[in-house]
Parts: sequence; structure tokens; C-alpha cells
Amino acid sequence: LIWMQLARFGEYGGETLQGPAYGPTSHSAAGSSTPSSSSAFRHVVPSRQIVERQPRMLDFRVEYRDRNVDVVLEDSSTVGDIKRILENELQIPASKMLLKGWKTGDVDDSTVLKTLHLPKNNSLYVLTPDLPLPSSSHSGALQESLNQNFMLLVTHREVQREYNLNFSGSSTIQEVKRNVYDLTSIPVRHQLWEGWPPSATDDSMTLAVSGLTFPCHRLTVGRRSSPVQTREQSEEQCTDVHMVSDSDGDDFEDATEFGVDDGEMFGVASSALRKSPMMPENAENEGDALLQFTAEFSSRYGDCHPVYFIGSLEAAFQEAFYGKARDRKLLAIYLHHDESVLTNVFCSQMLCAESIVSYLSQNFITWAWDMTKEANRARFLTMCTRHFGSVVAQTIRTQKTDQFPLFLIIMGKRSSNEVLNVIQGNTTVDELMMRLMAAMEIFSAQQQEDIKDEDEREARENVKREQDEAYRISLEADRAKREAQEREMAEQFRLEQIRKEQEEEREAIRLSLEQSLPPEPKEESTESVSKLRIRTPSGEFFERRFLASSKLQVVFDFVASKGYPWEEYKLLGTFPRRDVTQLDPNKSLLEVKLYPQETLFLEAKE
Repeated sequence: LIWMQLARFGEYGGETLQGPAYGPTSHSAAGSSTPSSSSAFRHVVPSRQIVERQPRMLDFRVEYRDRNVDVVLEDSSTVGDIKRILENELQIPASKMLLKGWKTGDVDDSTVLKTLHLPKNNSLYVLTPDLPLPSSSHSGALQESLNQNFMLLVTHREVQREYNLNFSGSSTIQEVKRNVYDLTSIPVRHQLWEGWPPSATDDSMTLAVSGLTFPCHRLTVGRRSSPVQTREQSEEQCTDVHMVSDSDGDDFEDATEFGVDDGEMFGVASSALRKSPMMPENAENEGDALLQFTAEFSSRYGDCHPVYFIGSLEAAFQEAFYGKARDRKLLAIYLHHDESVLTNVFCSQMLCAESIVSYLSQNFITWAWDMTKEANRARFLTMCTRHFGSVVAQTIRTQKTDQFPLFLIIMGKRSSNEVLNVIQGNTTVDELMMRLMAAMEIFSAQQQEDIKDEDEREARENVKREQDEAYRISLEADRAKREAQEREMAEQFRLEQIRKEQEEEREAIRLSLEQSLPPEPKEESTESVSKLRIRTPSGEFFERRFLASSKLQVVFDFVASKGYPWEEYKLLGTFPRRDVTQLDPNKSLLEVKLYPQETLFLEAKE
């Protein structure tokens, strides 16, 4: 039994102790056994001779920007050996590297890995502050990562329940933790996490640059055993625990655990909070006043608070009420008063509660105003009268100082803005949440009606647009058809005009040639007469007598006067077959052997 306990203890220490061999069989078994893992082991032999342990292999996954490098080394190696391997893989000088992610504090290049008591699998990351930033291509990859969606598989350790949560790459780790708080009721400061990458060292870091595995990453969350447990204690319990988040409200919420009186705390806070006003008096620009309000609110109560709309009250109305019905939200108006005894309690415990902040950010546009100064109070009452009417303004005017802060829940309607609820400062977180949820139920019912009306209106408008578009297309087609017809008619008219002009020109030429022909000699003429018989392409014949001494051009002119110009037709002889139009037109008929008679026929030129 003692030996088994020692063996079990050896496994926890990173070494496996094997018992002494009793007899030959036991000795052979001990000598032939091989370790199942790469952890170091020690043989204990019967002669009590101590054999040196084999080197233990350690696995490192090193992250650098968008790359992962796996390094396997013996535990007798040094940190500098890891850097030299990374120098070859990443092409970065070892002197420029800062190797981070060690669980212990003082580590330099000469540190032997064995002295760090590391587990077998380790995750590290490299920083290179002296090297220039990556190129624009990396910036493009980062922008693409910001637009991607990460699936986080979060297991609630105590109840063994798993949640599948979708977040964009631009979401922060803090936003993840706040959403997990809504699901598990474990406040952010009491959440104990496992599975965050070593590079995720800040809750304000976005998921895209935190080193999460894309598209899915598995995490585990549980409740810290003690509210005052330190970060170092958490890391001792689990070597893969992400840093425990702190918030500015921790000290206040846990004050009773340390025996601190609430009045004493508020006395200190009160003296600190009154150093500067929440909002300047007689501020000309409401946006600038809201910027100062937000900054002062954060300095007093921490960064976990509602996101206040920066702009005028009219702009807040526009943002909340006048978008599409699906995008509309309720408007929450927070009226602050520094002189009220309820202000610090309401702000720190109710308004800055993570559940309230999350619910407001999802469902409300939150606008704020400081009523401490009389000028600012009068200005808000004037705005209130203009937008909500004199009844609401009178209700706020009659509120006593100790009834502040006030929380007004406004719902936009078609004709006016309706005040659903006026919440005074003497409330609790649960009551505030219930009244916000009750307002949301009323708003949701109204929103569904608005969505239905808007969808019906859009459907009617779409039908009208489609009809108008069809009518426009029809008119366009008719216009195009009419223009095509007009162009065709104009072209036909132009061609007809050209044809008429050509015919008139040809007719004029024909008449001119006909008039220029010498008179036809008579049969009883004493001069030599050549009788020509000419066949047209249509099969008709016409005859004429010519003086044998007449030039061949006279025959061409005669044929042209009949409507067959020699530029378009050729005159062919029969026996022998020849093209008369190729002969010299200045020769006589006798010279070209068209005497005493000849039959010719006309043929169109190609």
C-alpha cells in the first residue's frame, strides 16, 4: 500500500515510480515496461541502484499574429532553445522576441524548462514590439475576422449545462461575460473561466484578436469559491484559467463581507463625487453636455453603465421611434440629481447592475439629463412640455429632491409620445427590472401591430411600384416601337426618293441619248447600211438600221436610250461569241464587222 501511494505521488510530480522487482518474473516485467506518455520516469531495481531518468518531452503551441508553431523539446532544454527554433520558423531574430504565457514570473533565455515544472502541453505567444506592424493584407484579414461570427460552446460547470452562443468578431470578452451572467446568474467578478487562449489577457479585447479557434471554441465557466479569491489563487487551482474579471462595483457590493458600513462608503464616495458637476450649467449644445455627463458618470460609478445617447432629445426620439418598425426601441430618460440621498445607491446598485445595463442596451435608447442645477432643470421642463405635454412636465416639476433620480420610459406612437412609466429612485434591482420588462411587453404588442401595418403598407407600395414599373416598361416599349416604325418609314421614304431621283436621272440621260442619235437611214439609202437585231434579257427584240460608217458608240447610245446603259449591260455577239462592249467605240460598224447585219443580245454585268 505504501508503495502504491508513492507511485501515485510520483505521477503527480511528473515522475513514475516503479516498485522493486521480486524475483525474475517481476524483474523482467519492470525492465520491459515502456511509459505511456512522454513524462520522465525512474526505475527502482532490487540492487537499489538508481538509474538516471529519461528526458521528459514537452509540447509547446506558440502563437504569433496569425500563425501557430508547434515545438517539441526535452525538459532539459532552455527558453533560448525555443526562441532559436522559432527564429527559423518565423524568420524573426530571437533578440526581437518576447516569449509570453509562462505561468511563473521570472523567465529568461537561460532558464531550464525543467525548473519551471511545466505540464506536458503548453501554450505560449510571441510579441515583437520592436518590429513594424504587419502589412495591409494582415489588416484586411483582421477586418475579415472582425466580421466573422464565433460559436462559443460555454459549459456551466456547476449544473453541467452547455450554451451555444454566437458572437461577432468585433464583440469583446467583457460582452461575452456579461451575456453569460444573464444565462448563469454568476456576476462577472465571480466568474472562473477555463479555455481562454493565453493571448486573451484583457476583457476589452475583441474576439477576433483574442486567439479563439474559428469557427467554434469551447469554454467552461464556474463560480469562484470565495468573492475575495485572488487571481494567483485561481491559477493555482487550474493552469488553464483565464484572468478573473474585476469591476468598479465589486468593492461596494462586497462591502458587507468586509464589515464596511454603507454610510461610511457613501460618505467617501460623496466627497469624491461632488468635485465636478455631472453637466455644465447653461450648456449651449446638448451633445457636449451629454459627453461630459457620460465621462463624469464613468469616473464616479465605473465603465459598467448604460450607454447614453449623445445628442439632443429630438435626435434621441428620431433614433428610437422613427426608423422601421422592427428597429424601433423604447426611450429611457434618466434624470440625475446630485443632492438626492438616493442617487449614489440608485446609480451604483441599480443603474450599473449588469442585468439592467444589458437589458437597457438591447431594448432601449437611453438618454440622460442632470437636474441638479436650476437652469438645466428649467431647460428640461421646457423640452418636456414641448414633447410630452404640460401634465408630464408638471408631474416632474412636483417631484421632491429626495425622490430623484427618476427614470422615464417613453413609447413612440403615431400621433404622440406616451410616457409609460415614471420610476423613482427608491426602488430595487428586481423591481426596476420588472417595470422595464412590463414596459417592454406593452411596447412589443404595439410594435407587432406597427410591423403588421408597415408590412401591409410596404406590400401595397410594392404592388403599386410593380404596376408603375410595368406601365413604364409598356410605355417605353410602345415608344421604342413607334420610333422604330418612324425610322423605318423615314428610311423607306429616303430610299424611294433616291430611287426616284435615279430613275429621273436615268430617264433624262435616256432622252438625251435618244435625241442625240442620228436619224435611222432608210432601206433604199444609197449608202451602206447595217441592220442590227438586239435581244434584251427579257427576250424582247428591237431592230434598227445604222450606216456602216457609223461609230460603235452610236450603237451603245441607242441601246442606252432603250434603258440599257452600257455601264450596266454588255452587248454580246453570237458567231463568234464576243463582247462588243469591249471593242473600241470609235471604230465603225464596218470595222468591227457588224455589217451588213448582225444579231446581238444584252446581258447584265455582274
